[in-house]
Amino acid sequence: MLTIGAAPVAQAERSRVLLQDGDTRIDVIVDGHGDAIVLLPSSQRGSDDLDAVAEALAESGMRVLRPQPRGFGASRGEMTDLSLHVLAQDVAATIRQLGGGRAIVAGHAYGHYVARVADLDHPQLVRGVVMLASASASADTSLPASLDIAADSAQPEARRLDALRRAFFAAGNDPRPWLEGWQPELAAVYRKAAKTPARSIWWPVSHAPVLDLQGAEDPWRPRASASEVKDILKEKATVVVVPHASHALPVEQPKAVARAISEWAASVPR
Repeated sequence: MLTIGAAPVAQAERSRVLLQDGDTRIDVIVDGHGDAIVLLPSSQRGSDDLDAVAEALAESGMRVLRPQPRGFGASRGEMTDLSLHVLAQDVAATIRQLGGGRAIVAGHAYGHYVARVADLDHPQLVRGVVMLASASASADTSLPASLDIAADSAQPEARRLDALRRAFFAAGNDPRPWLEGWQPELAAVYRKAAKTPARSIWWPVSHAPVLDLQGAEDPWRPRASASEVKDILKEKATVVVVPHASHALPVEQPKAVARAISEWAASVPR
């Protein structure tokens, strides 16, 4: 384990740590002190997206761990047979080495697949799961095309901004920060990874309590599907809807997201 840099962040402390787990190297951004929470980013994006949420959670008294996905930052590992099981193992290694052996795992969009499978595979390590802007199976099937346009720097900027507004940002929220930070060359390998295990394996199961945190204007989560997680997981699930937010929820409303997580986490057994 090697610390590769540190800088002050508000009243918390931020550092970068490289973890080794077998042949896998995991680049982890660390903020604050206290009970551990792992934050996982959305598709084709790195953990830097979650800077503002991490800072707010650290200020609330949590130790925030952000492992970069494989291929992002300095994280490196086998990509040929990548699966959600493998990505969940990276989360598990992070919790064991930096999280005191137990943590809440919060995943944004694609990241919530990894969070749920981490709970499935490593229940002894996962104190709770936060689903940040999870997509519904009933979402508009044309939305992935908007994602591809938004991630493609070869597209005209105006077209990319339109795609970002349609699929990721609520009216009035600035999508320009998401013109940068995409790694579309990794899209295919991560989409393939999302198929193993199948959604039907992990979707109806949770060992830990779940916070289903939704954006009120998220087209990937139509309002008619707002209770779908609660309907399946019953008393294990808590639903919170954040106003004036879409699929880029933690980027659009980081303070509201951090507040909802910290309030819910206070009720979750350690």
